[in-house]
Amino acid sequence: MNQHRYKPDSAEDPGDDTPARGSRGIQSIEVGGRLLRALADRGRALSLKELAQAADMAPGKAHPYLVSFGKLGLIDQDSTGRYGLGPLAMELGLISLQQYDPVRLAEPLLVELAQATGQSAATALWGNHGPTIVRIEEAPSPVHVRMRPGTVASLRNTATGMAFAAFHARERVREVLDTDAPDPPFEAELARVRAQGVSLSVGGLLPGISAMSAPVFDQRGQMVLALTLIGPTPAFDADPAGALAQTLRSYAQLLSRRLGASSAQSLG
Repeated sequence: MNQHRYKPDSAEDPGDDTPARGSRGIQSIEVGGRLLRALADRGRALSLKELAQAADMAPGKAHPYLVSFGKLGLIDQDSTGRYGLGPLAMELGLISLQQYDPVRLAEPLLVELAQATGQSAATALWGNHGPTIVRIEEAPSPVHVRMRPGTVASLRNTATGMAFAAFHARERVREVLDTDAPDPPFEAELARVRAQGVSLSVGGLLPGISAMSAPVFDQRGQMVLALTLIGPTPAFDADPAGALAQTLRSYAQLLSRRLGASSAQSLG
């Protein structure tokens, strides 16, 4: 009797659960995950052809993944035959939103930001009295800027405060400013902050100290956090188009995406 030896299919075949070479992951799961990512990126139900094209695979190859994902509840098929995210995917999303903590997610990036720029880095949340510093990572250089967690930042005179004034909910900002009347010079400065994506303060509160702040957004497009760099003015690049500003914006955008903001939302 002839014996047939099993010949493995391609590493991207749905039935192949062997670990990918050089890693401990399962290649077929990673390939199928492209379909879930495509659904998340498009934000709407897609036909098999549309979904396969978005995931860069043939429809015949995509279909077995969709069947398995449907059994798990990760994908659902409506009456028109289009595929959307299923109840398990929705449940996982809700749990993720309940567990997310902007400050916790920002902490490792704050350390990286201080190391990458050589400046002190801080995170601030909107508190009962306005923007409040909650975490500080000292600069790797010997020159440190003394600031304590719990410090409330002025909306008008600090980079952190102006970032919130420019991007946070208008009604909350007005409550702290304690005025309903527009302030043309201040409004013009806030418009400049929105256009540049960063706010600047050069010797605003402390002579010889400069700061730059960028907003961080959540999945609703709302500002939830400010990332701020602080350092001695002589060693601080206060150009909103300079390398320091570009680095700060990139970290703020990265954290925004990790909090669920879309690419457009993360840019403010």
